[in-house]
Amino acid sequence: MRILALITARGASKRLPGKNIRPLGGKPLIVWSIDVAKDSLEICDILVSTDDCAIAAVCEEAGAYVPWLRPAELAIDTASSVDVALHALDWYEAEKGAVDGILLLQPTSPFRTPATVQRGIELFSKHDHQPVLGVSPTHAHPMWTFKMEGDYLVPFMGEHGFRTRSQDLPSAYVVNGSFYLTTPAELRACRSFVGAKTIPLLIESPQEAVDIDTAWDWEIAESIAADLYNN
Repeated sequence: MRILALITARGASKRLPGKNIRPLGGKPLIVWSIDVAKDSLEICDILVSTDDCAIAAVCEEAGAYVPWLRPAELAIDTASSVDVALHALDWYEAEKGAVDGILLLQPTSPFRTPATVQRGIELFSKHDHQPVLGVSPTHAHPMWTFKMEGDYLVPFMGEHGFRTRSQDLPSAYVVNGSFYLTTPAELRACRSFVGAKTIPLLIESPQEAVDIDTAWDWEIAESIAADLYNN
């Protein structure tokens, strides 16, 4: 099985400038995702799609494949991750041959482990290459959430669970951003990493589910990285 690992990283970051190559636990943030992909025999290449020369240089030094800089039209705020993935996939298959899967590893999820990546790949193989998505138990249950209508709060879902004890609510899961694996055909047809039948890669470790988006997230990540280093 040939799986292309894709890591996407724009140079511009409004909330955390330069976050993709900002040092975390002794190495640039993006290198955590490069390193975790190196242990899988099924991954044929680790391709980084970036529009930034500094990010490209860091990734090449870490052992990733950076054959070009991303086109400008795919480096703007309105460009979708699917458009970026399809651009990379089309180029790679034209130059290097067909792959069985494309695995998106977002650099903002640095603490996923090689064992978790391998478990996701094994699920992909076991379930006849159905899409696999990294999810975690949600802390804010959807049956206990609200939306605003005018001046009032109304249940976000038609069937609310406010009279139900938390332990009696059905299990609910949230996408944690750490693992997206699908086939090239599925991605091209659906333009999504989530298919009609998507297999969950359940990640219950809170640190593996960390997704760095804000300064507060970064502080949490630094604490985790320091703990990993000390242990």
